[in-house]
Amino acid sequence: MKTSEDLGTVIRLDLRSGAAELDTAKALRASVARQLGRAGLSEPDDPLFLVIDTPAGLTDHQRQYELLTAYRAVGEVRILVLLVGSAPGSYAGEDEAFQPDRRLVRPAVLRASGTALLWAGDLRSARTALEQPEPDAPEALAVLVDVLSVPDVYLKVLDGLGALPDAVAAPGVRLLEQDLPLEVRDRAWRDALVRFAGEDTELAPDLLATASSGADLPEPLRSLVAGRGGRDQRHREPGGVADSTYAAGAQALDYAEDALAGLRSLPGLLWASRRQAFEADLDQAHQALGEYRDLVGTALRGGGSGTAPSAAETAARLGALGLRVPSAEGMGERIGEGLREFAGKLLGQGLALRSVAQRFTGLAGRVEPVPGSALVRKLADHSTEALSRRPVVGNGPVATGHGALPAAAVAGLLGGLWRGPLAALAIAVPLVFLAVALLGASRLRGAGRPGRWGWGPRAAALGGAAAGVVVAYAVEPPLWLSAVGLLAGLGVAVETARRLWRAAIDSWAAFHATAALREALAGLDALLAEAVREHWAVEERLHCADAARSVAGMLRATAAAAAAEAVPEPERPTVTGAPGPEPLDADDWLTSTSVLETDAFAVPDDGDSDWASAYAWQDGASWSEPGEPGQPGARGGFAESAGPADPWADRTAGVPRWLDRESGEGGPELVAVLAGDLTDAAMVAMEPYWGAVERGQAGALAVRRTEERVRDLLSTARRHLQHNGVLAPPPFAADHRTRAGSANLLGTDPRRVADLVGTEADRQAVVQLSSPEQGTLLSRDPAAAVWIRFAPEAVRDEVEKTWRTTGCVPPEQTLWTSSGRYAGLVRLTPLRMGVVDTVRSRQNSPADGFDPYDREDAYDRADAHDREDGDSW
Repeated sequence: MKTSEDLGTVIRLDLRSGAAELDTAKALRASVARQLGRAGLSEPDDPLFLVIDTPAGLTDHQRQYELLTAYRAVGEVRILVLLVGSAPGSYAGEDEAFQPDRRLVRPAVLRASGTALLWAGDLRSARTALEQPEPDAPEALAVLVDVLSVPDVYLKVLDGLGALPDAVAAPGVRLLEQDLPLEVRDRAWRDALVRFAGEDTELAPDLLATASSGADLPEPLRSLVAGRGGRDQRHREPGGVADSTYAAGAQALDYAEDALAGLRSLPGLLWASRRQAFEADLDQAHQALGEYRDLVGTALRGGGSGTAPSAAETAARLGALGLRVPSAEGMGERIGEGLREFAGKLLGQGLALRSVAQRFTGLAGRVEPVPGSALVRKLADHSTEALSRRPVVGNGPVATGHGALPAAAVAGLLGGLWRGPLAALAIAVPLVFLAVALLGASRLRGAGRPGRWGWGPRAAALGGAAAGVVVAYAVEPPLWLSAVGLLAGLGVAVETARRLWRAAIDSWAAFHATAALREALAGLDALLAEAVREHWAVEERLHCADAARSVAGMLRATAAAAAAEAVPEPERPTVTGAPGPEPLDADDWLTSTSVLETDAFAVPDDGDSDWASAYAWQDGASWSEPGEPGQPGARGGFAESAGPADPWADRTAGVPRWLDRESGEGGPELVAVLAGDLTDAAMVAMEPYWGAVERGQAGALAVRRTEERVRDLLSTARRHLQHNGVLAPPPFAADHRTRAGSANLLGTDPRRVADLVGTEADRQAVVQLSSPEQGTLLSRDPAAAVWIRFAPEAVRDEVEKTWRTTGCVPPEQTLWTSSGRYAGLVRLTPLRMGVVDTVRSRQNSPADGFDPYDREDAYDRADAHDREDGDSW
């Protein structure tokens, strides 16, 4: 869709008053520059001038028209002159073909290409001659000028006039304006600003988990985060110093664990050498672990020069230790692109600025390298002192093992099934448990109070043996059965003794020392791997972290500005600072007039009483009841008041009968769409910033310039909303966004637009803006008129869908405009042949005494329009 900026900006000039100030090219260009500057626009290549004047002003302002046609521009200068009111009368003689008020005199300079005249004799469109039209209709003129200021309509009308004789026509119009009341638009805009800015709140736990994983990040940001936290990178070079030292420690722990396994067996209970071998291997593991800890400390502490070494120096130092830092070539080339994609993704999801800033701050924390001093502090957690401070599991009583007491009792019972002299064999099983207790105490000397773990099984075995003897005397078993019972009891006793010994070893502090050393070795290796990862792409990650923080700061500053603007005008704090030009939005822009509406309407009251002064709006003048004809001081119906000086300021003062106004109360998607427009503005404003990020220049200056661009685009969004309404997307809106229709934005029915634009082209469809006298000058040929149908591009789909639904034949050549406020019909009716008289005077200045409308003597002079000299067209 083409926007107003693509087609050009219509520059309004009102020559009915203040024309004397535009008598030089410098003054004209200054006036144009002032209007464009207030609108935040640059000088257009193809300027479009909309000039408001009276029929009498065509000749009175020849100097101004000459300056306009000679306006210096790169491309073509186009001029559309809107004439309001009737001509004062001419050719009053009896021999003239036309009576007074029947002749339009045009200077030859306005017959140039790209120039046309639109003559609205009666803006209120009086129906009969009995209706006495008032000299002017400011409220009707405001609407007509607004419509003609839409670049699409302007160019279409200019082209249509160019196809008519003399490029002059009288307009007939029927318009529909769909918009929001000022208070509704004000509230929606402020709500959109608040939603756009957002609030600083903590992220939800699920969002924190996703953010920490880096799954929501585009490349190469994901690689920068994953490269720091990935566990699949080999940080030790095979065969290097670090790898050899780590392997020595791991091998020493393996030997110690093998010796411990031998100590836990029955031979370990019987022979003291097993404990000595285990303790020797454990000491060797401690020594190997200390050597690896020293190597890790060397890697963490760096060169010790006091200055931060370069990435190359760090890589060389780590390489000498047998550590490998993966190459990070190409990682820094797409950081700016990745940040831009990340911001676009988050903003495209509808997140507020402050919420996006939080995520960029989190990104900076995840990607920034951890300082070496922080890692050195972690080294103390894996030292010998830290291991010694851990609670020792084996300092308490040794456990007796699962089911040891019942097993000892059963073994004693089986071994005690003897009678008579053989009853002494019942003591064999209790002696086994006694031997285990004594040997265990000897092997685990210094392991707490191991005697206690042997008392229970010994007592249970002794009790079982006594019970066996009692059973033997009662039952009198044969000797073979008693022998079998003794062998079974001894087997059970040996197995129970083995389990008791293993339980004792498992409760020994030295047994847990190997597990602690294994954990310490793994922790040191993980710390070394983290140190290597922290040195990977360190410069790129620092650059990314700094850029992400600057983006977050810029987003927060922009959010603060948006939130401040959302505060109602009377409640805004006064900003103090150096004096400067007052910004355009210093006042309540929602109720102000268009910035392109000229402020040259006012002219000092010089006491002139000619009829044209009735069209001159003075400072502080407002519309009032017209005075009596000929009454001094009536001023054509204008009275002094404190009202606005601009006749286009009050859009609700009156509604002409050719205009239908439909004010909606806002649809369900109004605030969301406006907030999306603000998001698009922020993305466009940030576009140059990403280049600064790629160049490594994302400093305070770049952030400040980006903030200024955001504020400028926010002003553009406000102006677009004021001039074009809510329906039309702003010039910076993203192409992929699907904009809601009038029902969801305004709360209005698009069927009214479809019915109006699809109306049959006949004379009843429009209201002719001509007085009864002027009406007799129009062409009677219906086919000679040029019809223009236009509607907002924003409702095109809805209108065409309505036409298909109702079976209406779509009209040909419908103009779909960039503005979203007006829709309707315009008919350009040409004038009859001979009504327009194009002249070129020798002294075309009223000060020289030339007045083509002077009814007394203008046409009695032979040189008034000397046709023989070729000065008349």
